Amino acid sequence: MNNQVLIVDDEAAMRAALEANFRRRGWRVQTASGVGDALAKFHTAPSTLVVTDMRMPDGDGLQVMQGVRTFVPETPVILLTAYGSVPDAVQAIKDGACDYLQKPVSFDQLEATAQRVLSPQGSSLGTEELFEGVGKSAVFRGVVARAQRVAQTAADVLIEAESGTGKELLARLIHRASPRAGGPFVAVNCSAFPENLLESELFGHVRGAFTGADAAKPGKFELADGGTLLLDEISEMPLSLQPKLLRAVQEREIDRLGDTKPFPVDVRVIATTNRSLREQVEAGQFRADLFYRLHVVPLSIPPLRERREDILSLADYFVRKHAEGELSGRYQISPEFASQLEAYDWPGNVRELENVIRRSLALASGRTLGPQQLDTTHRTAAERNPGLRPGLTLQEVERQLLEATLDATGGNRTKAAELMGVSLRTVRNKIREYGMPARRAS
Repeated sequence: MNNQVLIVDDEAAMRAALEANFRRRGWRVQTASGVGDALAKFHTAPSTLVVTDMRMPDGDGLQVMQGVRTFVPETPVILLTAYGSVPDAVQAIKDGACDYLQKPVSFDQLEATAQRVLSPQGSSLGTEELFEGVGKSAVFRGVVARAQRVAQTAADVLIEAESGTGKELLARLIHRASPRAGGPFVAVNCSAFPENLLESELFGHVRGAFTGADAAKPGKFELADGGTLLLDEISEMPLSLQPKLLRAVQEREIDRLGDTKPFPVDVRVIATTNRSLREQVEAGQFRADLFYRLHVVPLSIPPLRERREDILSLADYFVRKHAEGELSGRYQISPEFASQLEAYDWPGNVRELENVIRRSLALASGRTLGPQQLDTTHRTAAERNPGLRPGLTLQEVERQLLEATLDATGGNRTKAAELMGVSLRTVRNKIREYGMPARRAS
């Protein structure tokens, strides 16, 4: 990894802890104890990411962000705070912060945020560069063209597509091509929070709203004011919360938990789902009125098996993206490997293809990636996974996948987490949950 992070915090213990964790994950690190120190070091050697405390003796994180952005405008900045001030959070997002995290924050959460804001979909690239890693086929470019037209309107958008096709990328394109491009783009994964936390995550709460609410917290609707709010995997929204979401989408005002009056917000809502919401409505699992409110402009991204002409260009892109340092651009895909890539149906779409290329690079013994490094071609799911059979529970499938990935990585939990697209904490928790024996990484 060639990314460098600048950590800004006046507390030496916090700087040391963050530095140790980032270095352990392969980052290059600079540290600074205040605003002036940070800007001086950034001007001397600009970092690809800045993580800064909000309050420091000689200023605040907003001043760090403004100074950094003046020198290198595209640099992403993540703000940390122990105070959870609602006005500070809203202002930080509006001023261009990529995210605003409240201390104490787990390092897994911080690194996941860092990876997201540094990924192609989280960067400030132009439209063509933004979609370089998704596809350039006629069918896909047609979807992009329609999204760009929709972006000029004020309509809410529903994107329905299989997992791994690039739904969030398309949502970011709509935001970037819209009159709201100067405002914040805020995303929330509706499947990532239990019901009691999702309501606060979306709508925010005031101090004392519930046990443990020691400070007010802005919700995602409030943080997205003046910009775009992405509701990722909207089909996972609990039925009990859907009436409140419907009111927020219709009236453009929210009810914070514990507050006595509504709060107006100016947001464009983009919802994504990997399942048919219409079928969810028919099954009684999603409100019809909310579906029709979100279904103003529907967009659909074709799966990779329906645009096979994108496969090799995407594979080449991922080779360039993930080949490290001086080796970048020196790897080649053999003709046999290319044929296998083109023939496979890619149920995991672009995300699965990227993981296959990353695994091939990690296990490569030379500069040519050959077919022996891909064992998921032409075969059915049962043939690719001999232990997979009808009737298995999701927990059994999950355990088998985790065991197989740990075997493939020699017990390296960090590599297993990267290949599975989850956090290291998730891997550790699942190992404990399934009572899997400890293994030493080779």
